[in-house]
Amino acid sequence: MDKIKNYVETVLAPKLQGDGGWVEFESVNGEELTLVFRGECSKCLILSRCTDWIEDEIKHDLNKTVKVKAIRKKPYFQDV
Repeated sequence: MDKIKNYVETVLAPKLQGDGGWVEFESVNGEELTLVFRGECSKCLILSRCTDWIEDEIKHDLNKTVKVKAIRKKPYFQDV
């Protein structure tokens, strides 16, 4: 779990930030990886492509099979 969390925070999150998005690690339960998407990701019409890409990246780089469960939230400054 720590390996996946670290990977999301240090590798995937910076890539999404380049497009105005934000991803946060929520949890791993078996093969289900729950991620919170904020910023531009929270309103993206093709978020499923991104979750597929994340699954592929984790499979390729960490040799783990996961299914991403996406939770959309407004940017942090609008959640209050």
